[in-house]
Amino acid sequence: MLIFVRQSLAFIAVPKTGTTAIEMALRPKADIVFGKRLKHVTAQRFHARIAPFLAETFDLHPERFAVMRHPEEQIRSWYRYRRREGIEGRKVSTGGMSFNEFVEAVISDHPPPVAGIGSQLGMLTSPRGEVLVHHLFAHERPLKLRAFLNDRFGENIVLKERNVSPPVEAPLDPAVRARLHAAREAEFALYERLVKADGYLRTELP
Repeated sequence: MLIFVRQSLAFIAVPKTGTTAIEMALRPKADIVFGKRLKHVTAQRFHARIAPFLAETFDLHPERFAVMRHPEEQIRSWYRYRRREGIEGRKVSTGGMSFNEFVEAVISDHPPPVAGIGSQLGMLTSPRGEVLVHHLFAHERPLKLRAFLNDRFGENIVLKERNVSPPVEAPLDPAVRARLHAAREAEFALYERLVKADGYLRTELP
């Protein structure tokens, strides 16, 4: 997580949505940087714990921004990332596992370590499903995010690809896709809402 005082912004880093590229571009400009273990603080935790602290201690009220990816593609990115070299044989390796099997494990009642990836919905919303970021951008519409950042920072922000998952064939059977949609209906609905907003969803928060 990165916090910018002059721009009054806080970046909520949702895993596998291009967060490394954003952090590499913006980290030198940040006034507060959360370490690796706290990189992926949820919007709910920020809203409940960090925002009140910033307001009381520094009179700082930053708007939160985040990126969301098509839910199936975000899970596919996790699958590919966990096929990378160097983690073969570990509990989190997807080596020897099909994408169908990975998705079934992700949406199971008790995901094994390899499938313990959380969800974008859990990163971005409250338990009641309320979006807890002011600015939400679609990963697939990068120009929207760039235009926003250019405007807020007053300069051209260049986002270079970083930490890209290795290319691995990962087809998904229609029946498994249907179960994924049913299991993560609310996440798919939020993504569709974002797409209908042309890749940029603005939310008013308390």
